[in-house]
Amino acid sequence: MSESDQSCGFNRPRMVAKKVLAKTQHEGDGAVVRRGIGRAELKNLDPFLMLDDFSVSPPAGFPDHPHRGFETVTYMLQGGITHQDFAGHKGTIHTGDVQWMTAGRGIIHSEMPAGDGPQKGLQLWINLSSKDKMIEPRYQELLSEDIKRAENDGVEVRVIAGESMGVRSPVYTRTPAMYLDFSLKPRTHVEQNIPESWNAFVYIIEGEGVFGCINSSSVAAHHVLVLSPGDGISVWNKSSKTLRFVLAAGQPLNEPVVQYGPFVMNSQAEIDQTIEDYHYSKNGFEMANHWRSQ
Repeated sequence: MSESDQSCGFNRPRMVAKKVLAKTQHEGDGAVVRRGIGRAELKNLDPFLMLDDFSVSPPAGFPDHPHRGFETVTYMLQGGITHQDFAGHKGTIHTGDVQWMTAGRGIIHSEMPAGDGPQKGLQLWINLSSKDKMIEPRYQELLSEDIKRAENDGVEVRVIAGESMGVRSPVYTRTPAMYLDFSLKPRTHVEQNIPESWNAFVYIIEGEGVFGCINSSSVAAHHVLVLSPGDGISVWNKSSKTLRFVLAAGQPLNEPVVQYGPFVMNSQAEIDQTIEDYHYSKNGFEMANHWRSQ
């Protein structure tokens, strides 16, 4: 819809409650990430644990490492990442592809660049409820051409999870969530419904936009915007360049979060047990002793 169509259209419009710049840090083996969630200014946003905007060039990468108790969602923006795990799952995701990995009771895997030059993408960690933390691992992988999209009046959305513009993703979100990739041409406006009880944030990939209220200040790329409670968000692109951002929202679990690196459980005792399981290759990590990525 055009920028002149400025009414919010929501009973309780969501506003920007907090703005956090995703700052650069080193992760893995020589990789560089901009971390927006999972840093001192924004430890987590239930059910979201971490958001990394990553850039990795060979020979850097994310060699063999474990996970337990949550899901990782990897969305490629440029290039490709090759994934291998200790259960024999192997594949490469390219620009626009998504891998939704439920680590559950345990995964050991590697994520390495699939080509020369920088390979770029977003990785979002979504917590699992206590009843789901020890489920068997599973994968949902979507090729770019299989991600449903819609377009209206200069606004395009790619529906990775959830629903937008009457289009619904086939991805099953064990922790109820939505994940949308919006591109707004100059001088366009979009409104998106968000379940009132869910926590939500925006991450700006490129360009700059106005979020929540038409007279708010414009916000530039690489910022995470935590949204206030409400039933939807309005966004305007008042600039002369394309605005691209992801909108993620999820049902809060309201459970204790105890994290030790790549392990996320509900108590310190469960973390201690996880470290023991990993060390002794048991309770989901049975293959840890015998597997190395190729």
